[in-house]
Amino acid sequence: MSRLDRVDRSILRLLQQDGRASIRSVAERVHVSRANAYARISRMVEDGIIRGFTARVDHERAGQGASAYITLKIVQNSWRTVREQLLQLPGVAHIALVGGEFDVLLLVHTADNRALRELVLNRIQSVPQVLTTQTLLVFEETDQVPPDAAPWGAGPDPGPVRPDRI
Repeated sequence: MSRLDRVDRSILRLLQQDGRASIRSVAERVHVSRANAYARISRMVEDGIIRGFTARVDHERAGQGASAYITLKIVQNSWRTVREQLLQLPGVAHIALVGGEFDVLLLVHTADNRALRELVLNRIQSVPQVLTTQTLLVFEETDQVPPDAAPWGAGPDPGPVRPDRI
């Protein structure tokens, strides 16, 4: 596993803010050469630190006006089977195995409440290993995007990364 230095964390912060940022732009903003920035990003992709590049979607504007977190209690030791079945469902945005009162937390986006009802009652509850579900409607969402003022995973911004300070 790679250790991330200050430049790597700054690159990650920039890419989280704008996954379409050019290598040139990233390099300039963290004060390294384009080759260095490219090598660092490639290494973080190869090491699995960067798992991909994605767009942040306004689900309502994209025709997915109903969002919900769904908690599941599942049969003991059935996580892998349940996960594979949940991955096949439409609108699933996130699946997590968690500890606590329930076993799985699922985030879904659907066209409307009717589609959400269909998903929960006819698709999720029909998975044999799912014992119970609870649906929590999302009224409003806010994505957490690292602000310009704070380096990724750190406190207040200590200023730009300069080669003489690496």
